Amino acid sequence: MQENPPPPVLTVSALNRLARQALESALPILWVAGEVSNLTRAASGHVYFTLKDENAQVRCAMWRNRAQLLPFRPENGMRVEARALVTLYEARGDYQLNVEALRPAGIGNLFETFNRLKAKLAAEGLFDPALKRPLPRFPRGVGIVTSAAAAALHDVLAALRRRAPHLPLVLYPAPVQGNDAPARLVEALERAGTRALEDGIDLVLLVRGGGSIEDLWAFNDEALARAIRNCPLPVVCGVGHETDFTIADFAADLRATTPTAAAEHASAGFHAARADLAALAPRLSRALERRLLGFAQRLDRAALRLLHPRERLRAARSDSRVLGQRLQAAMARQLERARERQGRLETRLAARRPQLGRERDRVAALKLRMARAAAQMLQARRERLNAFAAHLQHLAPQAVLGRGYAIARDAGGRILRSSHGLSAGEVFSVELAEGGIDGTVSRVRD
Repeated sequence: MQENPPPPVLTVSALNRLARQALESALPILWVAGEVSNLTRAASGHVYFTLKDENAQVRCAMWRNRAQLLPFRPENGMRVEARALVTLYEARGDYQLNVEALRPAGIGNLFETFNRLKAKLAAEGLFDPALKRPLPRFPRGVGIVTSAAAAALHDVLAALRRRAPHLPLVLYPAPVQGNDAPARLVEALERAGTRALEDGIDLVLLVRGGGSIEDLWAFNDEALARAIRNCPLPVVCGVGHETDFTIADFAADLRATTPTAAAEHASAGFHAARADLAALAPRLSRALERRLLGFAQRLDRAALRLLHPRERLRAARSDSRVLGQRLQAAMARQLERARERQGRLETRLAARRPQLGRERDRVAALKLRMARAAAQMLQARRERLNAFAAHLQHLAPQAVLGRGYAIARDAGGRILRSSHGLSAGEVFSVELAEGGIDGTVSRVRD
């Protein structure tokens, strides 16, 4: 009886190749609906994500030439419909979909919940940039809220040891995943705020490593967002990777792209100060060198001026002798100038001394001249007065009357200068040089 030959032995590569060929031939290109999760955009431009529903999930890959044609940007939590080829990635033996096209099919439940909560808290003003508190430049200590077993804690510790090894750190442990994680995170934040003064911290880091939207869901809790805003200390949130956003990110005073970036923000002041000190050290060294050089030169000049007391006394005696000679010479010059001035003043005084005898003769002559002048002036005045008196006497009314003239007056005593106005029978009087006459008009002549 002839035995059947044994079946051939396949290599793993051959097995995966056959499995891939069987899948691709058995299942044509088809549309698959599901929710996007664990989305990653590689530097090459390829997009990797998981498509899932309530009961199952499948890995998907969309190559760059297809991804760059998408009219929208896929995000975690979006519900999409993918036109894909069912295949197998031979290198790892992973069953996956090679996506050729993608279109939105609505928003997944988790993402919808995320958007509703975000809109609600934003409407309350919980995310207002004006509420964001500045981070202390040089914190006294840093509190870290995360799981004690989380890889994010090791990343934060490594970054702070590298950038600010002197900075005190306090861990407030809390689970970062699971049903009770939000409440435990709130308790840890409240404990950090209550014990801040006692523990010597003035900054809190809320950190967790990357993961799917489900893994990060504890940080999309409303109570946690309010606890972040109510914390008396500034809170830096570093959850997930650069593309991951949570409600805690929006509520925090500062969002860091990763836990390591959160540690870098906390130590930024010390790191910058270290760089500043490194730049200032050469300047300080040069300044000190210049200062010491200046002091050395001053010391050398002072040493040159430093003399033995005997030499100083000898120099002082010499200076005193010279100054005494200069003083005597100056005093002699002053006395000589004073004598010369005195002589000039005596000469001027002698020139201006009065001659009393000559002045008496002069006064007597002036007195005689004044007496003669006064007598002459009185005689001239007397003669002039007599002339004026004779002239006045010549013009006096009595003198005129004495020459044969008379003054006629009417009954009222008015002087008559004309016959007009008189009539026969009127009384009149005539004043003569000696006496007068009263009469009556008998006839008026024109």
